[in-house]
Amino acid sequence: MAPAAVNTIEAHFRDRNIDPSYYDLIITGDLGHIGREVSLDLINERGLVIPEEQYVDCGLTIYREDQPVLSGGSGTACSAVVTYGHFLNRMKEGEINKMLVVATGALHSPLSIQQNDSIPCIAHAVSIESGRDIS
Repeated sequence: MAPAAVNTIEAHFRDRNIDPSYYDLIITGDLGHIGREVSLDLINERGLVIPEEQYVDCGLTIYREDQPVLSGGSGTACSAVVTYGHFLNRMKEGEINKMLVVATGALHSPLSIQQNDSIPCIAHAVSIESGRDIS
């Protein structure tokens, strides 16, 4: 799912003619430890500059550090819970003004697995802005 997230992030910046500094946070979900590291490597390879503290993963936000969820948990539930709970509350409190949320998913198909095909992945981006200037 990391390549899908990075493709979506890159396309978003290109289409809107902005750079990553436009956002306070860029949030993926749910890539987990491994997917986040892979996506950061891909981001760097493509020449995007996103500081690690600006690039947050929902799975890493919701799960405790000592939980054995190395490759992520439930992306669908995790992205919604963390974004609409934690991060929107932080936006209401004025801590965040602009965030890009990139939810990810895998398009699992028993037929694809049986044919030894790869699992197609998808990501979509939603830009959420409070309208306040917090700088």
